[in-house]
Amino acid sequence: MIRVLIADDEAPARERLRQMLAAHPQVEIAGEATTGVEAIAMAATLKLDLLILDIQMPSGTGLDVAACLASPRPAIVFCTAYDQHAIEAFELNAVDYLLKPVSRARLAQALARVGSRAAASAEVAVDAVVRRPDARFLVRNGSHYTVVPVGKVAFFESVDGLTKLVTETGQEHWIDPPLQELEARVDSARFFRVSRGALVNLGAVLEVHPFPGGAAEIALRSGQRLEVSRRRLRDLMKALGGEQC
Repeated sequence: MIRVLIADDEAPARERLRQMLAAHPQVEIAGEATTGVEAIAMAATLKLDLLILDIQMPSGTGLDVAACLASPRPAIVFCTAYDQHAIEAFELNAVDYLLKPVSRARLAQALARVGSRAAASAEVAVDAVVRRPDARFLVRNGSHYTVVPVGKVAFFESVDGLTKLVTETGQEHWIDPPLQELEARVDSARFFRVSRGALVNLGAVLEVHPFPGGAAEIALRSGQRLEVSRRRLRDLMKALGGEQC
């Protein structure tokens, strides 16, 4: 059985997909979302095998949703009325790219690819989304989700097994991917793991204060401070373009 979430802000498009999917007995529609934030919220609670994502949606695009999914991710099929996104979807190695209006034959082809080698490789390739300069995170904010551009992130922190995203203005949000997974996904030229529990945006670092014994503390432009482990200090200084003090 393939459990599917349909995410599209257009009701006729969702209805068309729902009707065509009904012809496939191996498919179960687990839910429908009309915005990016709804899609990420539902994906976090439903056990999905496939996400059919419209690329252009309110409050978070299909690409934003894909970048914010925790591993293991379901297979992803992008669906849009605009063919200029095809090259981008191909580079992300999506399972498939469907152009609206979706035909029954093309949908059948996409379903046949779910669970194949192409679907497995999408797990790695879709991480490229979050390394883009214009990448965004969908973060939990009470009962809803907020879009945070990656450039506004000061640091990520692991707290009691949960991951906290802190913005350059000091706002705190909770996200699904664990810190270790985020480290593998974000741009290593932009973010640096300063300790076991923190991943910092290098552009947010204002000062480095070494301690006796080799550890250190960094002061961020937002006024926050983070500890730097002894074994990571030298590499941090290199990443910042300086020498260890």
